[in-house]
Amino acid sequence: MASSKHIAQVLLDQAHPPEVAAAIFTEKVLRKPLHLRPTSPDPSSQDARARRRLQRLHKEEKTQRRQKTKPLSAKEKRISGIYDIPDNQKKYEIYVPLQRMWLGYMWEILGMREGEKAYVTAQSAGSRLASADYHGAEVTVVRGRCVGMVGLTGIVVRDTKFTFQIITKKNELKTIPKRHTVFRFDIPQPEVKRDEAEGSTEHTRKENESPARSLVFELHGSQFEHRATDRATKKFKQSKSLIDL
Repeated sequence: MASSKHIAQVLLDQAHPPEVAAAIFTEKVLRKPLHLRPTSPDPSSQDARARRRLQRLHKEEKTQRRQKTKPLSAKEKRISGIYDIPDNQKKYEIYVPLQRMWLGYMWEILGMREGEKAYVTAQSAGSRLASADYHGAEVTVVRGRCVGMVGLTGIVVRDTKFTFQIITKKNELKTIPKRHTVFRFDIPQPEVKRDEAEGSTEHTRKENESPARSLVFELHGSQFEHRATDRATKKFKQSKSLIDL
């Protein structure tokens, strides 16, 4: 006949006297506290529709993180016309203030100060001119393969890698290729400031001194086929090629 005693009581009787075994069994086994903790809900009990929705949202979030916004291609930019100038903006007088700002920009680049003569050579300023931005410059075509473009003068409104787009005084937009074309632009000397209170100039000139002349530069477009943003970050070394610029 099988014993009705608990297996733990049987083992305790073998190791301890009956009184000690009974006390240990009562305190350690029968009265031992049982700590319970809540379990997670059964996944099968959840609504299948809500579970699929969460999975779909999680997948869409991962997809959005992986995808990056692609820039517009050159063809898409041409189709959208983001660089096209409206007809009502093709007026020379609109860009005259831009040309004045460009002159101040060039004075700063070349280190030209008010009331002082400037001596600029290809060796001293060639790299600066090569990396300058020519949006706002008033240029004249002096030589080129297209005879009809020689003599055109206008303000540069767009400086691309291979072309200059200019607005002429006749309010015409002209696109001139840089290759095999020579452009000329003038940089006048800064004007002398006047002291309004005293009515005199800061820098007085001698009577026999000739007035300040403009600096005239010729730009060879074939060696200038860079975008304005690329020229700003590109380092041009002093070499013989800069003399032709």
